[in-house]
Amino acid sequence: MIKAVLLAAALLAGCGTGAGPAETTVTVFAAASLTESFTALEKGFETDNPGVDVRLNFAGSSALAQQIANGADADVFAAADETTIARVADHLENPAVFATNHLTIAVPRGNPARITGLADLTRPGVTVVVCAPQVPCGAATRKVAPGLRPASEEQDVKAVLTKVAAGEADAGLVYVTDARSGKVDAIDFPESAAAVNNYPIALTKQAPNAPLARRFVDLVLSSTGQNELVRAGFGKP
Repeated sequence: MIKAVLLAAALLAGCGTGAGPAETTVTVFAAASLTESFTALEKGFETDNPGVDVRLNFAGSSALAQQIANGADADVFAAADETTIARVADHLENPAVFATNHLTIAVPRGNPARITGLADLTRPGVTVVVCAPQVPCGAATRKVAPGLRPASEEQDVKAVLTKVAAGEADAGLVYVTDARSGKVDAIDFPESAAAVNNYPIALTKQAPNAPLARRFVDLVLSSTGQNELVRAGFGKP
């Protein structure tokens, strides 16, 4: 009997010591074009805040905004334009612009279609992919190339990049930050200056972990965050 009691006590003690401290999760919804820079900031934030797990949800800004409007448990929202974030302004606290971005023409490595500028995208036989118009990169595309007839419209800029890199299109309009991936060549064009996107970030009003979420927003706005964004090719606000 005594042995049984001692065994049970040992098992309970083992269970107690095996369970580590619970992690606190901060969920960040971010535009797909922020994948590389926010992933780098995530690592630094978690190092500086032991026990915190930053969960990044990357997608097209319009899709993320819809999820927030539907009550998704997001702590932070970083969008690729101010128009999209304005659609869910009632769910956010004081959005602040933290970066800028603009379009470039992505072509497969070696530029087999010999694209030199925006006018070449309308040449007969040239296949072009762009972002869907409801996505910020798609809205920017419509500003700079309103008459363009793309072969497909993708739900985020990474999907455009993937198709071009795979040789499924002769060209695609992506952000300069995405073209730096090394998977494609980039052709800059002066018309892109007419559609510079401001990237805002905000704490959500329903943030489950508001104090830590605010700390992540502060990191993005800090010199450390700004340096990482510049390194990724973003412009300063």
